[in-house]
Amino acid sequence: MALPLSQHPAESERNGSAWQAKPLLRETYADFYHRIAALVDLTRQGRIVEIGSGIGNLRAHLPTAVCTDLFANPWIDVACDGYELPFRAGTVSHLILVDVLHHLETPGAFLQEAQRVLSPGGRLILLEPYVSWFSYPLYGLLHHEPVAWGKPLDRSRRPPSVRRYYAAQGNATRLFFHQEQPDLLAGWTVFHREAFATFAYLLSGGFSKPALAPVAWLPCLRRWDRWCSRWPRLLAARCLVGLCIAR
Repeated sequence: MALPLSQHPAESERNGSAWQAKPLLRETYADFYHRIAALVDLTRQGRIVEIGSGIGNLRAHLPTAVCTDLFANPWIDVACDGYELPFRAGTVSHLILVDVLHHLETPGAFLQEAQRVLSPGGRLILLEPYVSWFSYPLYGLLHHEPVAWGKPLDRSRRPPSVRRYYAAQGNATRLFFHQEQPDLLAGWTVFHREAFATFAYLLSGGFSKPALAPVAWLPCLRRWDRWCSRWPRLLAARCLVGLCIAR
């Protein structure tokens, strides 16, 4: 999927409205951010940087995070392109991407840039859609972004010559769980790889669909999600991946 970059600020505005209107969505993302924070090593020296911060929700859980995005907003610290980060080599301890990797048309170019800015032992943490037997038709039919399951992954180590709004929801599953194009992960060690069920997120309607459950259901939904996460290939809808530079 390739649209003009102007799609990004329009989507951020819609996401901000949905965030305010949907308590179940906010609580679901709070769970996601707790998972991310558990992978952050606060003893490491260097900045914690979020790439593609959108409406800037991570900082409520990691107050020292530097929020970046393509477009400037009052809550954004640095406006920058993820392929060309304005940080000196080896000065970043963590890079965090929430629903961003599948918008990178040439993920290998970003991974190469991430290796440049991360300090020794620095971490790259990714939260992404996970494509299972259950989630594939939901993402394919109910979400405006394509899964792009059969489209070849771009192996280029260079940023795209023309920046566009790109989306392929299946890319993280293909890269980290199906091990497609392992050359793209050269120089990285995967220290955490987890796919989990999240019916709470699906019933929240995400940022683009109406909510199908009240926030009062959340305790029951959390228990159901923990039980269903025993079978990730069948029922998972999200994944959390942690990488560090290979020694």
